[in-house]
Amino acid sequence: MDKYIKELQEVLNKYKSLGISEQIDYSKFYLYSIITHSTAIEGSTVTEIENQLLFDEGISAKGRPMVEQLMNLDLKRAYDQSILWAEEHKAFSVDMLKSLSALVMKNTGSLYSTLQGDFDSSKGDLRLVGVTAGSGGRSYMNYLKVPSRLTDFCNAINQRREILMQHPNDIDAYLLSFDAHNILVAIHPWVDGNGRMSRLIMNHLQFEFGLVPSKVITEDKAAYIEALNASREEESMLPFQCFMLNEHTKNLRAEIVEYEKSINDDVIINVGKEDHNVGKEIYSKLTERQKNIISAIMLNPTITIPELAEKMSGKKTITTRTIERDLAYLQAKGLLRREGGRKNGKWVI
Repeated sequence: MDKYIKELQEVLNKYKSLGISEQIDYSKFYLYSIITHSTAIEGSTVTEIENQLLFDEGISAKGRPMVEQLMNLDLKRAYDQSILWAEEHKAFSVDMLKSLSALVMKNTGSLYSTLQGDFDSSKGDLRLVGVTAGSGGRSYMNYLKVPSRLTDFCNAINQRREILMQHPNDIDAYLLSFDAHNILVAIHPWVDGNGRMSRLIMNHLQFEFGLVPSKVITEDKAAYIEALNASREEESMLPFQCFMLNEHTKNLRAEIVEYEKSINDDVIINVGKEDHNVGKEIYSKLTERQKNIISAIMLNPTITIPELAEKMSGKKTITTRTIERDLAYLQAKGLLRREGGRKNGKWVI
């Protein structure tokens, strides 16, 4: 467990120092990726690009079943509402969860008639029937227990939220979000959409506490289900916590690699306009911090030296003097120049 926490902390420090989340439209497209992978786990074949066109332009994906596109549209609307409530620090309640479920299942839910009464999954109604995890799978708790268990769930989550609001801690907030996902799956309050809702609630808590949201990529679906099953069988949060810590770390590392590749290519092209190999050679000799400084400046040319020092600091504090030396070196190598004064000027790559 400690190993996974340490690895996540390290990759988060690097992720933040690069300023990846400060890119234009980053939040929007990252959310689209979260939604696409969440619905893909449930069988959707709609791609991220198709969802972008669907969400932004209202263009349907040719050849994709309408039910899959509706599933993605519904989940997008549920996330939009969730993010608003997360920003307001809205307390968890059964009604809140039912409202989000109603959005998730708005166009794909159904009316059910049972001996116990009617319920409508498109309106977020709690199930009045027993459910199992797949063909021949283990049964979830009796539906009669669901309302009280869901109330207990909300109370427990609210208690941990209150503690985190008073004493913020990123790792504790991540663990809370993973536990909320795990517990909600175990309760299985609805007849359908439990997986999407559990991942939504996990992200909801991450949005609330300003974390980089986690996602479960489609390729890891089997390992994801195994981790949930292991937690259930062992009656322990640990297996799923470890899986999600590792999954989040792995996904962020992949994003960092792609981001650095795009930044490296831009810098090499700018530096080595006459000779591509010259730019590549100069850039390859920079320290990791110097590369991060260039990335930060590309995102914000007016960034100040104290802001750079704060951004580059992780476990070890980086002083403004150190940043000044790095900037001087970058300028000497022709990678950077200053236009204007200290107060109103800007950096130019």
